[in-house]
Amino acid sequence: MRLIDAISVEKTSRIAFVGAGGKTTAMFRLARQAKKAGMDLIFCSATTHLAEEQVELADHHIILNTMDDVHRLDAISPEGVVLLTGALGEDERTQGLSLELISEVDKLASRYHAALLIEADGARCKPLKAPADHEPVIPPWVERVVVVVGMSGLGKPLTGDVVHRPDIFGELAGLLRGEVISNEALSQVLLSEAGGMKGIPSRARRIVLLNQCDDIEKAAQGKLLSEKLKLGYGQVILSKLAKSSPDEVVAVNRRIAGIILAAGGSVRMGQPKQLLDWHGKPFVQAVAETALSSGLAQVIVVTGAYQDEVDEALEGLRVIVRHNPDWIEGQASSVRKAIESLSPADQDVYGVIFFLVDQPQISVALVQSLLDTYHTSLSPIVAPLINDRRGNPVLFDQMTFEELSKLTGDAGGRQVFSRFEVKYIPWLDDKMGLDVDTLEDYKRLLRDE
Repeated sequence: MRLIDAISVEKTSRIAFVGAGGKTTAMFRLARQAKKAGMDLIFCSATTHLAEEQVELADHHIILNTMDDVHRLDAISPEGVVLLTGALGEDERTQGLSLELISEVDKLASRYHAALLIEADGARCKPLKAPADHEPVIPPWVERVVVVVGMSGLGKPLTGDVVHRPDIFGELAGLLRGEVISNEALSQVLLSEAGGMKGIPSRARRIVLLNQCDDIEKAAQGKLLSEKLKLGYGQVILSKLAKSSPDEVVAVNRRIAGIILAAGGSVRMGQPKQLLDWHGKPFVQAVAETALSSGLAQVIVVTGAYQDEVDEALEGLRVIVRHNPDWIEGQASSVRKAIESLSPADQDVYGVIFFLVDQPQISVALVQSLLDTYHTSLSPIVAPLINDRRGNPVLFDQMTFEELSKLTGDAGGRQVFSRFEVKYIPWLDDKMGLDVDTLEDYKRLLRDE
């Protein structure tokens, strides 16, 4: 997987890069891949210093000192990867653009319908860093912030050779100079509002890029670290960017929400399916516990009929309950309600898994298989294939949300299958394909258990 497969670039993209261990490489790699994908113009810039040799990574370098310099660019019709910075100083580093100037660059990019990628702090080529009081300088309008980490610093002693601003890093991590930088210490810094999350605009998506995962050990440490970092970041990417290659992204871990559709009136059953017994628990409770045990970012239960009874069955569970007053219109109304519940507060959720309340037998292993397949393919839809038939639950990437929000009727998410690529995973456990619509189905479910 390439970097652009994990961090998409559109003409409206405004992405800032902070941290250490490969920021400049990541910014220009992404710009180059966007150009290769067909974008005629990508602006790169910096609110911090860039070394003279880094300037050469662009197709064109243009120095901006005043607003007039920005406005004059309207007449030159640039193409390719264009770097916009302040002047090159005696220290052989460019000056960073002020927030006022970078905002004019943003307007320029909008006029050209071009993406804008910004390096927003410095690290003096160290693999790790902690920000000083004046850092990072992230424009408030960026829509994504990529926090870059050099994994080569993990397991090393806390010194100035490994960490830029080691004293600040040590204070955030609870380490003294010379102590080993552990997985736990690094995650503490990255999750700190004074560390990795410092200065990130509230509405910007937060991404961690764990770079320098160049061997099996570093990749394994990165995977362990990514589970902790999902507490504060929507996406964790493991990469090895030293050389451009089709497998430069080692793994991706994204925040995925669980949605339990529990609003139906159970007409064919004649009694509420949500409350049928499954090993001493109501169906809805059993499904919720499976979702909660699967490592999902959050679990939302959409209720409708039998709202009070379902609420009682969920008491004490760490779930979000959303009532769908239009449940009688069919399952699509609950899907719309679920997608509506994710926006705009959950900008760091990249996809959802829809669970049906009448399938309490679904296993954590099946859910994990969906997640693993998605994180290696980033497919729009991932679904199990049971006896050559599509099964449930189904994972939908964020790119399907707009279509899901338009659904009508009782068919639910399967209405969009023809509009997106679907990745199927064969599943050999037949009982995972059974849903309970009638009393006979329920008896069969109990009999097959």
